[in-house]
Amino acid sequence: MRTSRLQLLAAAGVAVASLALTACQDGTGTRDEGASASQPGASTPSDASSQAPEESASGSGGNASTANGSTGPGGGTAGSGESGSGSGGGGGGKGPSAGKGSAPGGSDDAPATFNPCNGSNTSVSAAPVSRPVNHMLITVKNTGSKNCDLTYYPVLRFDEMQWVPQPVEESKPQAVVTLAPGESAYAGVLLSAADGSGSGGATGKKLAVGFQGRTPNSDGGPAAIPSLPAAGVYYDSSLTVTYWQSSADDALTY
Repeated sequence: MRTSRLQLLAAAGVAVASLALTACQDGTGTRDEGASASQPGASTPSDASSQAPEESASGSGGNASTANGSTGPGGGTAGSGESGSGSGGGGGGKGPSAGKGSAPGGSDDAPATFNPCNGSNTSVSAAPVSRPVNHMLITVKNTGSKNCDLTYYPVLRFDEMQWVPQPVEESKPQAVVTLAPGESAYAGVLLSAADGSGSGGATGKKLAVGFQGRTPNSDGGPAAIPSLPAAGVYYDSSLTVTYWQSSADDALTY
């Protein structure tokens, strides 16, 4: 009996050992339980490190949106985004200033007020002079209450003449002649050639003095009709006129 029990116990022990060995070889048992325990997404060092770049990218994304003007998360990095936005605002502030400084029509670039002299704000006289010979002096006096400007040269017309006397280009001044109230300006007129080389001579009984505007040959306002000597004024094809001058001597130089 004792021998039979010992044999049964030995057989049972062999069976248990065989079962344990089999469990170890096919990957089941405690080994499988350990692997399955590590599968869920619990916070492990490897998982935390793999998530860190995503959080950093999210943080930088927050900075970009804050730089565009949206509200940042309020962290230190968001503060740098707000600083970037502030810098952008400063740049924008400079834009309007430059635009304003360079805007056309601004107070710094505005042209001076132009007020033409003409027959409505001046008195005009025309008188032949003894020297130089065959010359006439036109005098314009500002009778208005503010400055007026004489541009280019007077446009002369005797009676019904069909041509316009040309200016003496050498007499062109450096600047527009501006007359304060009570001041005068002058233009010299060569009526005829002293050597008789002119043609188409005629005696003018009436003279119209026209004024030019800001641009050449533009209308400067009403013409003036100065009185002429009763005998009239003789002229021929040599008829020319100077630009407006500030002195009578300059006007009679040509």
